Amino acid sequence: MTGSTDGSPHDSPHGFPHGPMRGSPHGGAIRTMGALTAGTLIAVTAYTVALGGDGRLWFGWVVLGLLTLAMAVTQS
Repeated sequence: MTGSTDGSPHDSPHGFPHGPMRGSPHGGAIRTMGALTAGTLIAVTAYTVALGGDGRLWFGWVVLGLLTLAMAVTQS
């Protein structure tokens, strides 16, 4: 059966839930990590533009990004 009309999370033409991480108890944590990673990217970029590059900041951002990506992949 492809989709239903009873309001279930699988109420879509292809039978899959809408949106990322639907039903996952860790979806909020992944969204928070994504927001933190994006905010950190903005902060590191602003710091680099204002005061010059610092490799340790960029390395830290890359590590944070990889951790966020790993969380998203393992929870899906």
